[in-house]
Amino acid sequence: LIFILLIIIAAIFAPFVAPYNPDKINVNAILQPPSFAHILGTDQLGRDVFSRLIYGARISVEVGFISVSISLFIGIIIGAFAGYYAGLTDAFLMRFVDIMLTFPSFFLILAVSAILRPSIINIMIIIGLTSWMGVARIIRAEYMQNREKDYVLSAKAAGASDLYIMFIEILPNVVAPILVSATLGVAGAILIQASLAFLGIGIMPPTPSWGGMLSRGKTYIMVAWWLTLFPGIAILLTVLSFNLVGEALRNALDPRYSPAENVSD
Repeated sequence: LIFILLIIIAAIFAPFVAPYNPDKINVNAILQPPSFAHILGTDQLGRDVFSRLIYGARISVEVGFISVSISLFIGIIIGAFAGYYAGLTDAFLMRFVDIMLTFPSFFLILAVSAILRPSIINIMIIIGLTSWMGVARIIRAEYMQNREKDYVLSAKAAGASDLYIMFIEILPNVVAPILVSATLGVAGAILIQASLAFLGIGIMPPTPSWGGMLSRGKTYIMVAWWLTLFPGIAILLTVLSFNLVGEALRNALDPRYSPAENVSD
């Protein structure tokens, strides 16, 4: 959690944290190894790697949170209607979810990204529109468990509308799995964005992104190892941190989950 907070703070205050302009080319400092002047070295154009990592964090954090917000919005809406009304509504919506799940999400993202104009906004929208299915299933299951509970029946008896019951009464009681899903979703979105940038899709140069830095650094891996090592470590630690926080939230918020049983398994 501390590492995630540091990444977010560095992303927000990147102009004050980064020691150099991330796009400034310096032909006198091409492929310099880590030193006091450039703590993580320089790239093939003499740009400071540390500064580009800081600005790259902006892209990763922005894509992670906004794309997950989109997927949560869609997943909550579909899952709530399916779980609350059940019957034909549930059957129709869940078959739609099943159809979406038949498409490999990453290849679907690749296909759509190749059609649309490459931009960070398109990447966020594409990831959000192709990653809501798991959220919908989780929300559906929670609504099915809650729709017959006393507080819901009391709201119905008081004349509350279905929308009021779904989003004012039930939704606050299923926040725990939403938080867990959101945390893990951010990690997935960051990894997808880095993968797309590595393949040259989405975030285009000279905008710094961790995946793009990793992709361009592989050309010089035999002579400039730092170009691939440090972006790779940044991706690894950020995704791992979000996954660990998500796991911790599940342990703390889900009463049905027993860490001891999980270890024994």
